[in-house]
Amino acid sequence: MRTDVQIAQEAKMLPIKEIAGGLGIEETELELYGNYKAKVSLDVFDRLKDKPDGKLILVTAINPTPAGEGKTTTNVGLSMGLNKIGKKTMTTLREPSLGPNFGVKGGAAGGGYAQVVPMEDINLHFTGDIHAITTAHNLLAALLDNHMHQGNKLNIDSRRIEWRRVLDMNDRALRNIVVGLGKRGDGIPRQDGFDITVASEIMAILCLATSLEDLKERIGRMVVAYTYDNQPVTVDQLDATGALSLLLKDAIKPNLVQTLENTPAFIHGGPFANIAHGCNSVLATKMALKLSDYVVTEAGFGADLGAEKFFDIKCRFADLKPDCAVIVATVRALKNHGGVAKTDLNEENLEALKSGYGNLEKHIENVKKFGVPVVVAINKFPTDTEAELDFLRKHCAEMGAEVVLSDVWANGGEGGTEMAKKIVEVIESKPSNFKPIYDVNSSIAEKIGTIAKEVYGADGVDFGKTALKQIKKYEDLGMDKMPICMAKTQYSLSDDPSLLGKPSGFRVTVKEIRLSAGAGFLVALTGDIMTMPGLPKVPAANNMDILENGEIIGLF
Repeated sequence: MRTDVQIAQEAKMLPIKEIAGGLGIEETELELYGNYKAKVSLDVFDRLKDKPDGKLILVTAINPTPAGEGKTTTNVGLSMGLNKIGKKTMTTLREPSLGPNFGVKGGAAGGGYAQVVPMEDINLHFTGDIHAITTAHNLLAALLDNHMHQGNKLNIDSRRIEWRRVLDMNDRALRNIVVGLGKRGDGIPRQDGFDITVASEIMAILCLATSLEDLKERIGRMVVAYTYDNQPVTVDQLDATGALSLLLKDAIKPNLVQTLENTPAFIHGGPFANIAHGCNSVLATKMALKLSDYVVTEAGFGADLGAEKFFDIKCRFADLKPDCAVIVATVRALKNHGGVAKTDLNEENLEALKSGYGNLEKHIENVKKFGVPVVVAINKFPTDTEAELDFLRKHCAEMGAEVVLSDVWANGGEGGTEMAKKIVEVIESKPSNFKPIYDVNSSIAEKIGTIAKEVYGADGVDFGKTALKQIKKYEDLGMDKMPICMAKTQYSLSDDPSLLGKPSGFRVTVKEIRLSAGAGFLVALTGDIMTMPGLPKVPAANNMDILENGEIIGLF
């Protein structure tokens, strides 16, 4: 069996000019990065602003397991399947981060015969967007420390600096550091640390901005520190907004590539799916809606995190109205949620499937609470039995969710035509009545409580002392009327990663509330959320190489 990278290297790509031309993008609106990738000018959106939007499809999933679900693969395969049945379709995805690529995942561009290409470029430096965000973020860190060193005109308390540095790599040794050591001219000594770049608020801002002007406004209001008298210090006050925006002038433009079957794809932005909202850029999504009849997008992790944030944050800010949601699941993953070890997932086990089905059931229930029609896509494995598939069809139908089999990993777009036809049928027959699940003007505690009870199934929320103090502070500063971005384990509906399936009788503990004033949301931290991952015992990087003829190996 060919590896993902081998399949990608055999792809018959079309020149990106040809892909763009098929969408109606003019050559003058393209900035080429070689023959197969390009940035698209924001002028396209201005030119097409009066054109009706296409249909928007969100691909989400059950809580992830070691068995795998295949969300990105399903996204790509669905977009190709829609094109095969005659629907002008684009896919919009996040850009992969180098850290996870060299750590565990080894690549994030789909899989099998449902990939975006050029796969190697997308998974490595691509068009440099993440590097630009890294540079802008660290420029702000340098300006902040320089301001302190040069007299501290803004009266910043060095113990209350919120702005850490970033690097797009998994490097646990940098989580906590001390800067400013050495001579007097080397800066003011203080504790600092690094996060991974995709956790930067600048990444979240890039993905929520609706224009260059909106990007600048959001950057300007980021809070980076507090003064000795507890007042917030913003980027505007440091006179840094213009310089940071300048570094992002190209990064804000969506990146155009293609799938293995030449379906157009925007891959743009990659915010952390925990500490941020985990969706590709608003600009790429909105531009795609003007350029095609159907747009397939996705959100990070399971529907309890990704879909909830997509609906309550991205759609709220961008005035998007999703027409359908696809929940990806596998029989194997549901049996894992039902308590079966990874080594035993190939055996038929209806009792475990019945137990694990509760996880899928809860996600279906949740998406319907947002008023969006649901289709369940079962990512097909050879070990699935008819009895197991019939169980899922029957129980999902009882909840009003259509079930389709997806075979896109093995058969590309052809394996996604059944899924595509069903989704078109659902969109045409079941109008979406989308609405966010909470009122943004409710109190911070009320909004978090709504998410915990309605989406996770919790009995309630417990706030730690630090979180309660922070809630009071943000209320006093008038910064409480914002959406909530929950930072929670992806492996469970609860905040305990060991509680699989559909847990009940639990409470969610919120330890801390962080302000992302530029992005426009408050982050509620539960459990032990890591903003700088570490490498595993055997990193994926150990098995990567490039041969003399230029062939890349190990980027699976």
